[in-house]
Amino acid sequence: MSSETSTDSLQPWQLFTLAGLIGATVVVFVSRGQTPAGIVLLSLSIFAAAVVGLTAWRTFAPLSGGDQPAGPQMVAGRTRVALEREKALVLRSIKELEFDRAMGKVSERDFAEMGARLRARAAGLILQLDAGASYREEIEREIARRVGGEAAKAPARSGQDRGRSEAAVCPACRTTNDPDARFCKHCGASLEKTA
Repeated sequence: MSSETSTDSLQPWQLFTLAGLIGATVVVFVSRGQTPAGIVLLSLSIFAAAVVGLTAWRTFAPLSGGDQPAGPQMVAGRTRVALEREKALVLRSIKELEFDRAMGKVSERDFAEMGARLRARAAGLILQLDAGASYREEIEREIARRVGGEAAKAPARSGQDRGRSEAAVCPACRTTNDPDARFCKHCGASLEKTA
């Protein structure tokens, strides 16, 4: 057994296995005048009772409400996965509609009408997805829940990263870039501050 494994608490299956072993041992010592087949049959009955106990525990444990797994994240009454799937389908429909227009299968009037509806639906889905918690927040909450808050604290930033808490502005073209960008996304100039 490794030093990382906790021996403080028994898992339910371990408890029922231990109870079955102890019960079978007691049966062997108590039934001295029995035939070997009878002792084996009694021991198997004890183990069967332990399996039934474990099965009953696994059946009724979820009803107690402890350690309920967190379900999928709900955004506007639907799961995030369902919204992302619908968004992908709507974006694919827009692309197919544009292809059909380019092939001459859809008139300009129909394209404008259907395209406006699809784009409005895609924008609505994107807004719903953005209204939900970001993945970074979800990950930090999960880490805080599992570790107890110690790992959820932000690590101290190095001296090089401290100056980049806001968006970086390119000195050459004055384009606003991401805070962690090393090069300008417009002109490609280096954003590293020379000391």
